[in-house]
Amino acid sequence: MSISLDGELSMDDLVDLACEGVEAELSDEVRARVKEGRNTLEELIDETDRPIYGVTTGFGDLVREEIPEEKRRDLQGNLIKSHSAGVGDPLSEETVRAIIALRVNSLGRGNSGIRLSVLEQLVELLNEGVTPYVPEKGSLGASGDLIPLAHVASILIGEGRAYYEGELLPAQKALGRAGIDEIALREKEGLALINGTQAMSAVLALGIPEIRKLVRYADVVGGLTTFILGGNFAQYDSRIYELRPYESQAQVAKNLRKLTEYDPENYCPSNVQDPYSIRCAPQVHGSVRMALSHLSEVVKTEINSVTDNPLIFNNPKAVVSGGNFHGEPLALAADYMKIGLSELASISERRVNRLLHPELNGDLPAYLAEDPGTNSGFMLAQYTSASLVSENKSLASPASVDSIPVSGDQEDHVSMGMHGAKALEDIIKNVRKALSVELISACQAQEFAELALTEPLKDIYRLVREDIPPVNEDRELSTLINRGSELLKKGGFLEEISEKYGIS
Repeated sequence: MSISLDGELSMDDLVDLACEGVEAELSDEVRARVKEGRNTLEELIDETDRPIYGVTTGFGDLVREEIPEEKRRDLQGNLIKSHSAGVGDPLSEETVRAIIALRVNSLGRGNSGIRLSVLEQLVELLNEGVTPYVPEKGSLGASGDLIPLAHVASILIGEGRAYYEGELLPAQKALGRAGIDEIALREKEGLALINGTQAMSAVLALGIPEIRKLVRYADVVGGLTTFILGGNFAQYDSRIYELRPYESQAQVAKNLRKLTEYDPENYCPSNVQDPYSIRCAPQVHGSVRMALSHLSEVVKTEINSVTDNPLIFNNPKAVVSGGNFHGEPLALAADYMKIGLSELASISERRVNRLLHPELNGDLPAYLAEDPGTNSGFMLAQYTSASLVSENKSLASPASVDSIPVSGDQEDHVSMGMHGAKALEDIIKNVRKALSVELISACQAQEFAELALTEPLKDIYRLVREDIPPVNEDRELSTLINRGSELLKKGGFLEEISEKYGIS
């Protein structure tokens, strides 16, 4: 099986390329487009005396510097070397593979002016398992992700380092072992390789499947908590959501009706109204789904876009400078998602509080302890959840409202989109752990409540208990929280519940 990188890439295919080792290929149509774009660029270089940015000029603030013909190829290699200025821990190998796939997908549109052999070299990196070492810090999100993409491109010219068969090697050694030749870059090719939004796009695209799981888990875990606390299930009645017709909120309410087996004709609530963390789950969880929907649409468009500069057009032949490299669409969507996803942890922590608080949890023991006082039970699990929620508040601070001018004020507004994307990665991990705290707390509460659970909730409880035991006396809780988080990350538990009961 192989996946064609032809400008129509799905996020599922990207995950397969990045995480599952599926091979990439170039279609005949892509090959023809790339050749035509390169021919157009070479004709324009020969025929025009007008400056072409990054071909006959310097870069950034050095745009006014004319590059003589004999130095134009050196210019491209120098660009890669000078822009490889990243610091910090490396991006994951999966993220870097996604970056390469997305760069190929964009360059294959034929508007960047590279030779086909350069594109084929990038595909070889993917298929032979050579993964560049890319530091995570340095991108400003305009002109795209210059620094991370330069670290990717540096491998092609024998610079930098790369992972190959489990080892981190100098680029030349990694290429040699994989049987890949170095390349000598020609006009515009260095610029084409590094000018784009593929690093932040890759981080966000790989995060979306994880967020999709979390929004469903929030419903599943919240439904279990609601049932154990004796919630009023009428708050999920479909008639409520017809009067405020947000599709996402209606879906959450539908999930909660299925989990609690709410039947409006045969239901008598035990209380008039629940607190907001219980009653307003559809409104809050549903709003997070709206943020996810927006992020998904933006990323779907971005991963199939051309974000290079300048761009090559064939009919009529032209080189046109623009700003498609600016990461603002991604930066704003990432910030929206960060804020939304943080709310899942925030409302979850409030539900945990109601499970533990002796004045709020009905007949359950204080902090779900077997012998309150002698044992502290799950008291400190809430501390962990509160800490995660607090950290998320800092991480959710919008990155896109910041901009620092660079390159002699030529690049005087940037998106900081990579900052937002990386912060979202951390929020995903924190939310998963916060939901784990609620999940294991709700299951612990069931040990004391001994309720007749609905069939869906009975299955959830069973699946958790297959891996996470009840707490009969005080013990270290980190292992249980981490096990719960791993359970949520794997997704098998969710798929079983979703398939059996139609939770979506």
